[in-house]
Amino acid sequence: MSDRALSVVRAGALTTVQDRGRFGHAHLGVPRSGALDGPAAALVNRLVGNPPEAAVLETTVNGCTLRPRSAVTVAVGGAPCAVTVDGRPAAWGAPVRLPGGALLDVGPAVRGLRSYVAVSGGVAVEPVLGSRSTDLLSGLGPPPLTDGTVLPLGRVHSPHARVDTAPQPAPPAELVLRVTLGPRDDWFTPEAVRVFTTRAYLVSAASNRIGLRTEGPALGRVRPGELPSEGMVLGAVQVPPDGRPVVFLADHPTTGGYPVIGVVRPADLASAAQAVPGTPVRFTAVRRR
Repeated sequence: MSDRALSVVRAGALTTVQDRGRFGHAHLGVPRSGALDGPAAALVNRLVGNPPEAAVLETTVNGCTLRPRSAVTVAVGGAPCAVTVDGRPAAWGAPVRLPGGALLDVGPAVRGLRSYVAVSGGVAVEPVLGSRSTDLLSGLGPPPLTDGTVLPLGRVHSPHARVDTAPQPAPPAELVLRVTLGPRDDWFTPEAVRVFTTRAYLVSAASNRIGLRTEGPALGRVRPGELPSEGMVLGAVQVPPDGRPVVFLADHPTTGGYPVIGVVRPADLASAAQAVPGTPVRFTAVRRR
């Protein structure tokens, strides 16, 4: 293999390769996937001089440790965390030059859940249906990283950004999700719709890349039974039989039979990617645009 490669020394709890996702395949049952915190992934790519479609690493909770085979520029963003190079502190949220063989440690998230690591040239694993993203639901793309994995890197096309640091939004203390009601809000009692849009929920520890699960008041229904399976979109708020809303994230199924009470605005989903278990969640109804 070329020396344009990255060795995974410590994979962490869940580290995956992600880009902007694979579009246009929902009719085949293939989710979009892609980085859950899209703005954070785009920013670290800009910091190292990559195009926005370049693949990055998405870590979960406790980071990862990497060793490049040749000199590279890296940037770590998303959830704030300690960054070290060969045991010495390095910048978070800024480009860092690594010599070949150096040990980059991305520590546990101090706040939030998911940190993003961009490497100059991008992670160049083989694309599947136009994307390098790992999809945990369908199994498409490269598997989650394990210790000893070696990742190829692409060619460097642009110099890294000339900045000391880049501002990034803090993970949310309270998650406020703007939601357009429908298409199946009429399956729920008027009181349930009122509760959904006025009461606070909490992020459940059972949340993952497929969906943000909530804990809180159950939503009562006026219609029994379930729907025939129908198409699902990113941000759909599906209500399973326990009555607790589930917000569909990047690896969501493309069809489902539980009623969708509303759909979250896409711009709010990056914050959902960083909401730790126990974070208060409020759904705020907005008009259709």
